[in-house]
Parts: sequence; C-alpha cells; structure tokens
Amino acid sequence: MKGKIALVLAALIGGCGIFGGAELAGAETLVTHRIPAALALEAVGEAVAACAKQGYAETAVLVDADGVRQAVLRGDGTGVHSLDSAFSKAYTSATLKANTLVVIERTKEDPLMVPSIAKLPNMILNGGGVVIELNDEVIGAIGAAGAPGGELDEACAKAGLDKILSRLKQ
Repeated sequence: MKGKIALVLAALIGGCGIFGGAELAGAETLVTHRIPAALALEAVGEAVAACAKQGYAETAVLVDADGVRQAVLRGDGTGVHSLDSAFSKAYTSATLKANTLVVIERTKEDPLMVPSIAKLPNMILNGGGVVIELNDEVIGAIGAAGAPGGELDEACAKAGLDKILSRLKQ
C-alpha cells in the first residue's frame, strides 16, 4: 500500500496522474485584497447615518469577496429582519459580482435566473446590495436594508461605499 501511495505522489509531483497532466502550482499563490476592518466599520456607519438623515431606520452589512460578514451595524429602531436582509443583499452582490439592482435587471432578460437564485442560500433579489471593486477585482460588497424601497437602500449602501472608496488601495 505504501508503495502505491508513493507512486501516486511521485506521479503528481511529476505533473501527471489523476489531474490529467496538470502541473502543480506549488510556488504560486493567489493575490487577493481585503477591506481593512476600520474602513469596513466606517462604511456601515456611513450607510446607516445616511439613511437616518432621511428618516429611515437602516441596517448595513459589509462582506468580503467570499461573502463573509466583516462589519454589521443595526441602526436605531431597525427591525430585526433587516440584519438578514442586509446580509443577503451584500452576499448576493459579492457572489454575483454585481449590484442587486443590476441583477434584478438581468433577471428580466433571463427569467430562468430567478428560480436558480431563489434555491441558493442567502441570495435575495431586492435592491440595496452594492459591489465593492478595486481596479477590476471584486473585494467585497455592502448591503443595506430598512428604507422603504430597494433604490433607497442602494443609495444608503453607496453612501457607505463612497465614504471609504478613495482610501482603498492595491
């Protein structure tokens, strides 16, 4: 048995075997960018504050490129359901690499997207999710929920993004 394992490992290291001749990328790494925690907190704070100035109780959630929560702020008087809604908007934007209002427009051209998206956990087709890009790389998203309409939620999320955008660096 040990001989077979050694043979498989030797084949893999040699660049052939079960991976169809693919070379192992042992010396390479993937370069990704992350939003610093302090900026993430500023973004959700600004999103909530922007909506509060308009009289809306808002929750904002910022996720990284993988859709993992990084910063959350539930504004005063905001319903508990807004925590899940804001997260789902941010998650949808990050994983589909587009603002949720853009995704909604795409579903009008391709209605089969709706049942596909609806089956996936944490996905939502409501406005308020805004993708965060650095150059052409999606590095996260911010979602906002609580205002009376997706366009208003998106405006608050964009206010949060605008607060930090100039300080995101490669």
